[in-house]
Amino acid sequence: MHDEAVRDGEWSGQPDFSIRKTRLVELAGKTMGIAGYGRIGHRVGELARAFGMAILADDPVAQAGSSEASVTWCELDELFARSDVISLHCPLTDQNRGLVNRDRLRLMRPGAFLINTARGALVVEDDLAEALNAGRLAGAAVDVVSTEPIRPDNPLLKAKNCLITPHIAWATEEARARLLETTVANISAFLAGRPLNVVN
Repeated sequence: MHDEAVRDGEWSGQPDFSIRKTRLVELAGKTMGIAGYGRIGHRVGELARAFGMAILADDPVAQAGSSEASVTWCELDELFARSDVISLHCPLTDQNRGLVNRDRLRLMRPGAFLINTARGALVVEDDLAEALNAGRLAGAAVDVVSTEPIRPDNPLLKAKNCLITPHIAWATEEARARLLETTVANISAFLAGRPLNVVN
């Protein structure tokens, strides 16, 4: 919005040195809720802390082995009720499919944001679109949707304040190179009788 305003000449036509088109939000002093505090969720927490945010996390497995004092562990409903920004980093299972639904979205603070870079089916997209269109949330950013590629009738495409990227959070050249290196290492280890990353 601000980029477009500058390019449309609104800034150069102003007597003031600055223009503000909408409410701006500072992250310092806000709370980041992280659902799924594994390797990626933990790194997101480190980034949020660098901006001065408090961290709430829900992940029973990670909590059991954690001695991290800078994280407040809580249940998912509490995380949704207390967070200014919620970021999803959990795998999709039968138990958590649709975990972001109308009921959980109603727990969120007015003006809160939702980020989903995990799995699309964690979110009931109709419910999220409804909450965004009603102004109950400040915004959402998703890199994943329930059916990919996205269908033309996906309700998030017409939802207010919803940024959608095409499942590219993993797609940097460096990440794809690491993926290939890991695949080669896994095959080599398997052939040598020392399998890595075994899932039973």
